[in-house]
Amino acid sequence: MINFENLKEKLARYGQEHLLNFWDQLNDEERKQLVQDIQELDLEEIQSFFKRATASLEESSAKLDDRMEAIPESTFMSITRTDSEKLKVYEQEGLMQIANNRVGVLLMAGGQGTRLGSTNPKGMYDIKLPSRKSLFRVQGERIRKLQELAKKLTGKEGNIVWYIMTSEHTMVPTRKYFKENNYFGLREENILMFEQGSLPCFDFDGKILLDEKHRISKAPDGNGGIYRALRDMGILDDMNRRGVLYLHAHSVDNILIKVADPIFIGYCAKQNADCAAKVVEKSHPYEAVGVVCKVDGKFQVVEYSEITQKTAELKSDDGRLKFNAGNICNHFFHADFLNKIGSTYEKELKLHVAKKKIPFVDNSGKRITPEKPNGIKIEKFVFDVFEFAENFVTVEVARDVEFSALKNADSAGKDCATTARNDIYNLHRKYIEKAGGNFTESVQEVEISPLISYAGEGLESIVKGKVFDTTTVHLTCASEMPIKNGHL
Repeated sequence: MINFENLKEKLARYGQEHLLNFWDQLNDEERKQLVQDIQELDLEEIQSFFKRATASLEESSAKLDDRMEAIPESTFMSITRTDSEKLKVYEQEGLMQIANNRVGVLLMAGGQGTRLGSTNPKGMYDIKLPSRKSLFRVQGERIRKLQELAKKLTGKEGNIVWYIMTSEHTMVPTRKYFKENNYFGLREENILMFEQGSLPCFDFDGKILLDEKHRISKAPDGNGGIYRALRDMGILDDMNRRGVLYLHAHSVDNILIKVADPIFIGYCAKQNADCAAKVVEKSHPYEAVGVVCKVDGKFQVVEYSEITQKTAELKSDDGRLKFNAGNICNHFFHADFLNKIGSTYEKELKLHVAKKKIPFVDNSGKRITPEKPNGIKIEKFVFDVFEFAENFVTVEVARDVEFSALKNADSAGKDCATTARNDIYNLHRKYIEKAGGNFTESVQEVEISPLISYAGEGLESIVKGKVFDTTTVHLTCASEMPIKNGHL
């Protein structure tokens, strides 16, 4: 039995009693739903979140230039400028860790493909490769290939555990898609899906908005919500039980992602890193990307808007930009570090505020879709734990090899399906040419199945001395599984 007066009194202590304004208009089921929404809130914590978040809005917007330092050489490695023999050592170390079941992948896959014109989870998106494989499938097959390479090196049949963080809206379709596609040949027990958290949306006075008369307006708590979700959803416990020590975390929308990259894993393991970031060199001083650097002696990501043009243009002795480590949401975490974040530092994470146009129910009960920002959403960012790392390292990778974001519809002309597709074609063409294959001018599309090659290895026996002359070159293998619901 719901005690209305007790509920109203509890809400009134935090200035949120307006959430019950339409109680008399609700049926029993709607009342249950509203009560559930309210009971899921830690009102004291929510109130502190709003105060902390809005206080950050009022802080001085002074630039960070004088407080910034470039990444020290001792904690930095560039893949393109590192000796191939060293890279081989790191790669073998990473493969050994995979063979010993110590590596997991954390995929941030809470987003929907709305900006791409799809109602499905973004990971299901088909960028129209010759194979018609989705982002999920490409990444799953890269995991399969790595397990195979680790076994070839060590003789051990290790498994990479795939932790997939979905959102309230993507969990069900993601589960269904994986099941229909037989988990892309991976073991079901090694794929764990969990939901990221959400936070209520507020008006500018700190009042929680109603999305409907019986539903609180909520939004995902950002990719930095992974730390609380890892703790509260039992993922850290699962990692500890399985003996997973190293986690590669990345967003779903990078078609070139080297999932559980053994060079990255191996380098971080040998450096005893607790946290790390992959970065790409900024294309120019004003590229709209955050940079990894040190501020007040601690690592963090500084957004392009937080520094002056003069600092953005600064160069080092080698002629490269001083602050050029572009952040690409590609990270390494040691299990001990994640446990420390979950138990100690998660509550200290910065809160970021976004002013948004948030649909809401007004005082008369009418649902309004505003034309200008009317409230705020609070988010946490995945990189805001860098400051808590005791041994942080950075790995610079080649953009054309490891980073191609899928964020926009083709009409945008960048970070879209066409650019992602072309980046795959260009990279795979280079792999084949390096292995001794050649192309005539008629070849336009080149795709190599991840089940054949993870990063260009093992192609010589297939392509050396061959000249490809068809419009589409698609290297595939007999173990490819049929695609279901792959075409959107």
